[in-house]
Amino acid sequence: MTEQTEAYDPYSLPSSAVAEPPTNLWDSLKQIGPGIILAGTIVGSGELILTTAIGAKYGFVFLWLILFSCVIKVFVQVELGRYAISSGQPTLGALKNISAIRSIGSFLLVWWGVMTFFTVFQLGGMMGGVSQSLKMAMPGATDRLTRGVGGIAPSFGEYLQIRPELVWAVIICLITIAILYGGGYRRIEGLTTFLVVGLTLVTVVATASLFFTIYAPRWDAIVDGLALKIPKEGIADAFAVFGITGVGATELFYYPYWCLEKGYARYAGVNDGSPEWNRRAQGWIRVMKLDAWISMIVFTLSTVAFYAMGAAVLHPQGLVPEGSKMIVTLAEMYKAPFGSWTEVFFLIAAGVVLFKTLYLACAANSRMTVDFMALFQWIHVRSAEARAKLVQRFCIAFPVFALTLYIVKQDPQVMVKIGGLAQAATLPMIASATLYFRYVKVDPRLKPGWFTDLCLWTAWFAIMVVAAYSIPDSFSKMLKAFQ
Repeated sequence: MTEQTEAYDPYSLPSSAVAEPPTNLWDSLKQIGPGIILAGTIVGSGELILTTAIGAKYGFVFLWLILFSCVIKVFVQVELGRYAISSGQPTLGALKNISAIRSIGSFLLVWWGVMTFFTVFQLGGMMGGVSQSLKMAMPGATDRLTRGVGGIAPSFGEYLQIRPELVWAVIICLITIAILYGGGYRRIEGLTTFLVVGLTLVTVVATASLFFTIYAPRWDAIVDGLALKIPKEGIADAFAVFGITGVGATELFYYPYWCLEKGYARYAGVNDGSPEWNRRAQGWIRVMKLDAWISMIVFTLSTVAFYAMGAAVLHPQGLVPEGSKMIVTLAEMYKAPFGSWTEVFFLIAAGVVLFKTLYLACAANSRMTVDFMALFQWIHVRSAEARAKLVQRFCIAFPVFALTLYIVKQDPQVMVKIGGLAQAATLPMIASATLYFRYVKVDPRLKPGWFTDLCLWTAWFAIMVVAAYSIPDSFSKMLKAFQ
C-alpha cells in the first residue's frame, strides 16, 4: 500500500493521536514543515519573472515594499493556521461554516472554485516556462526527443518541429504525476525541503557574489531602496509588487491543509474545553508560528535575491524581461556578471524553481478540490482511503489540464498573469474571512495579543487598498488576455 493510501485521515481528531507539544527550540524545529512547503509554492513564477522585472525596471527603489509585503501577510497566514488548530477544519470547511446563512459559505466556496480555474492557467504557464528553459538548456536532447517522437507518431512529430518545447512539457507533466501519485505529505515535504534549501542557498550565494563583480550593488542605492517612497511613475507597479510578493491568496488557502496533514490539530486533539487541551493547543500553535516565520525568512531571502539580481544587473543595462525574450533576458542576470557558462545553469535552475511550484500547487489543489466537491455533496467520502484515491485522480487531472491550457494558449507570461490576477481578486476575501475567524470563531483562550492584531489589521488594510486600486484594471487586462 502506498503512503498516499494509508489509513491516515488528517481531518479527524482521534484521541490516540494526541501528543504533547515540544518544549524547546530544537524539538520544535523538528516539527516544522508546512511553511517550507508554502515557501516552495511562493517562490515561483512571480518571484523569478515579475519581481525580477520590477527590479530591472526601477532598480532598488521598491526594496522596502518587498520586505514589507513578505512580512506583513504572514500575520494572515498565522491566523488561518491558528484557527485550523483550534477547530480541526481545513480552509474550505471553515469558509463553508463561516456563517449561519448557508448562501454566504456557498458563495465563498464558489469564489474559490473560480479562482482555482484561472490559477490553472498559471500552472500551465509554469509548465511552459519549464519546457522552454529545458529546450534552451539542452537543444541537442530536444532535437533527439523530437525526432524520436516523430518516428513513432509522424503527424505529432511534424507539430513538434514547430513547437519543440512541447516534448519537455509532456515529460514535465508525467514527472509531476509520478511525484504526486502514490506519495503523501511526507514525500512532498521531504522533496520540497531539499529543493527549497538548495535553491535558496544558490540564489543567495549568486546575489552575494555580485559584490565581487562589476555589477556590485551600490550601498547608497540599497539604503535609498529602504526609504518609504514610491516614484510617481511606479504607483501601478508598486501595487503589483505588493500583490505578487510574499504569501498570496492560494498560499493562504493551502496553509491550513498542510498544517492538518502535518498533524498539528490531531496532536492538540478535540476541543473539550479542558485546560489540558488549551495547553496542548497553545503549544502546537507556537510550533506553527515558528514554522510560518522560518518559511517567511526563506521566501523573503529568495524574493529579495531575485529582485536584487534584476536591480543590480539588468537595470543598469536597460534590460527588462518581457515578451518572447523573457527567458533570454533573465539568463543575462547570470551571464553578464559571471560568464556565459552560467546560462545553462540558470536555465535548469529556473526550470526547477517553476517545476517546484507547479507540483506543489497541483498537490494542494487536488486536496482542496476533493474537499470542495464533498462540501457540496457532489461526492461522498466515506473513508480516509477513499479520500486518498480521489486526491490521486486529481493529481493526474491538474497536470494534464495545465498542459492542455499551455498547448492552447502558448504564452507562459500571459498565463502567469491570468492566474496572478485571479489571486489578486481573491486576496481581500480570504483576508477578510481571516479577521472573522480571529474575532468570532477561534477559541477565546487562543486569541493573539495586541501586536499581532495590529499587524493583522495592517495587512488587511494594505490588501484592501491594493485591491481597490488594481482589481478594476486587472479584470480589463484579463479580458484582453483571452482575446
